[in-house]
Amino acid sequence: MTDQESPAFSWVCTACGRRVPTKLTKCRCGHDLHSPLEVQPSDSAPRVAALPDVEPPAAPSQKAAISKMVAAFVVVAGAFYWMNQRPAAPVAQRAAGGLPTSPPRTSPGASGATTSPAAPASAAAPEIDSDPAARIAAALARSKAATANSSQAGAGDTRPTSGADLPSLEDVVSRAMPAVVRVEASAGVGSGFFIAPDTILTNAHVVSSDRSVTLRRPGGATKLARVETAATELDLAVLRISSPDANQPVLAMGSGADTRAGQEVIALGTPMGLQNTVTRGIVSAVREVGGLTLVQTDAAINPGNSGGPLLDRSGRVIGITSLGIRSSVAQGLSFAIAIEHAQALLAGKRQTVAGTTPLATLNGAMTGGNAASGSDIARERASTDYEQAVAQLARRADALDDRWRSFIRLCYEGRVVGTFDHGWFALWDQRAMQGTVSQGCGGAFSDLRQAAETIRHEVTAVDEAARQADVYPGTRREVLRRHHLDYTGWNR
Repeated sequence: MTDQESPAFSWVCTACGRRVPTKLTKCRCGHDLHSPLEVQPSDSAPRVAALPDVEPPAAPSQKAAISKMVAAFVVVAGAFYWMNQRPAAPVAQRAAGGLPTSPPRTSPGASGATTSPAAPASAAAPEIDSDPAARIAAALARSKAATANSSQAGAGDTRPTSGADLPSLEDVVSRAMPAVVRVEASAGVGSGFFIAPDTILTNAHVVSSDRSVTLRRPGGATKLARVETAATELDLAVLRISSPDANQPVLAMGSGADTRAGQEVIALGTPMGLQNTVTRGIVSAVREVGGLTLVQTDAAINPGNSGGPLLDRSGRVIGITSLGIRSSVAQGLSFAIAIEHAQALLAGKRQTVAGTTPLATLNGAMTGGNAASGSDIARERASTDYEQAVAQLARRADALDDRWRSFIRLCYEGRVVGTFDHGWFALWDQRAMQGTVSQGCGGAFSDLRQAAETIRHEVTAVDEAARQADVYPGTRREVLRRHHLDYTGWNR
């Protein structure tokens, strides 16, 4: 049977026998497919019953074709829906690493294993990572993390600027103190600090004209240092030592010219012979006078601090403490030579300034540009020298106190009446010594008295020299009082 004779394409008219296409329900003879045919009986033909009024069943091949068409439509519609719900990431964003080009998915059956994404067979629900809002949030999180890492990597060794990042005051002092020494010279005592294992900075007026000085470390050990350079116009001196200790703590140099008013500073040194002393204050101003940069501070600067470091809160040296205005003239008025002058001196570039000393330069600025008189400068310098000389004698007087106490306990029979700053002052007060020297102790008594007489003589000589240098009587008396050497019996 041909395809045209198949019931899927045509039907046979029961009235005339023609084949009629299935799309037509009525034959040309007028017979309707769904109408029963009544055939008149004849003698020649058998009688045929009318066909039942039923619709012919659809052919199986027609149902299969319709099912295929529906399935194809569903697949196309699902693919179109999935493509619209999963927008592709921009090419530039993928190239920059903002989003992965093919995000791996972990197989539920194996830990850590990854598989490539499979193409969806139907319009399934989109994955979590395909949500545009989730993708943007993830990209922003990665961007913030990358920025933080970049900032940390670029930080390097830059020093902290915020107060929260600065080391504590105690830490700054404990790290800096081993680098600060007491400088003992013929003219008196000052301070200095190591900037290299073999190099120390101090003031020129501390070393005076000495060619070598003694350095005393915080622990008491001493070392001889030679004066390599002394610039009196800058009040700076560079000291060198031989056979330096490679592990010697040193101080880093910062900038005095770049400091700001109100910035906190720390002064270390040996005021009044008291080693390892710390004072704190602020920068009052940074002054340029006669080519000299001075850091003005209200930190307490006393005789013996000269030559010590003035530190910022990071522990860097911004200046070398040089002078302080007497309390009888002004309160909280001290100055340090900016560290830049020391750096230039170390590099062999000796700078030219207007005055012969920082004090003379400052006096010129304070008098409105009119230079101070020669007598004023000489008097100020003599006052400084006098202070240092008396401080040195005071240390010897303290040492003699120990010998005096031993003598009274072991070699003296009787009482010593009266109260004195130093017990051996009683040697010049006849009413005080109300006992006798024990037998066999005459030699010890003579040595003790001789040592006391030497100190008495030197105090008197230094005071007379200061008087001749026109140091004011009130200044001399105040210096002796502070050092406990103001005794009326000196001239008896």
